Amino acid sequence: MDKDKALVVFRGKSIRRAWFNDEWWFVAADIVEALTDSRDPRGYLKDIRRRDEGFAEGWGQIATPLLVDTPGGKQNLNCVSTKGAFRLIQSIPSKKAEPFKRWLAKVGYERVQEIEDPELAQKRMKELYKSKGYSDDWIEKRVRGIAIRDELTDEWKKREVETDKEFAILTAEISKATFGLTPKEYKKLKGLEKENLRDHMGDLELIFTMLGERVTTEVTRSKDAKKFNQCSEAAKEGGEVAGNARKDAEKRIGKSIITKQNYLEDKEKDRRKQIEKKHK
Repeated sequence: MDKDKALVVFRGKSIRRAWFNDEWWFVAADIVEALTDSRDPRGYLKDIRRRDEGFAEGWGQIATPLLVDTPGGKQNLNCVSTKGAFRLIQSIPSKKAEPFKRWLAKVGYERVQEIEDPELAQKRMKELYKSKGYSDDWIEKRVRGIAIRDELTDEWKKREVETDKEFAILTAEISKATFGLTPKEYKKLKGLEKENLRDHMGDLELIFTMLGERVTTEVTRSKDAKKFNQCSEAAKEGGEVAGNARKDAEKRIGKSIITKQNYLEDKEKDRRKQIEKKHK
């Protein structure tokens, strides 16, 4: 990991971080030091845990020891996920934490609005993708894919698929059968690290991803699959249907649907070509 990428800076304070479980985790004591100027951030953190019973009870869910660079070499330090960092900030009675708390309150209010009116969440998501340069046509496919994915995961939950690890394995099985690649392998092919794979797929990649997951949902229901093992078989079958359709499509169009390029890079190249044409 590049040391520069392993640091973020807040008001002149370095906050160390480590890449774990496909997301950044931040050194809890560094956050405390940045927001409090405490000379003993670890002791301050212990005081928070003693003072805030709810925070202390949930500590095991939001924090984990990870290897982090220190002046004395790599050491195991308590790190928190982004969600855990927000929870920690809420427990710090510091004026420096107020901007974070106001932002969290705003996000929380928006989330309540979205629960009451799901169309708001979809509208905000579309606006976000549009601001990043995605086309309306691509956005509609992406939104539809999210709905299909949610329907599948809800079905798995009903059938006693419980852990994030099991969800990841089932997803990998669908992807492997559809594209011949697990999500991890697919991201490597596209040169991605922490980015969302589906946000970097082209139209046909999204369509066959949707097909694999939609068919998996139907196979799971028709076979009344129970628990992880049976859902795993249904996932393979759903992926195989999409995989066979992909191979047939590739024969007919004469090229692979799987590509190393990511969607936004393709669009940027198209934009540059259009600019060049105008200046000729």
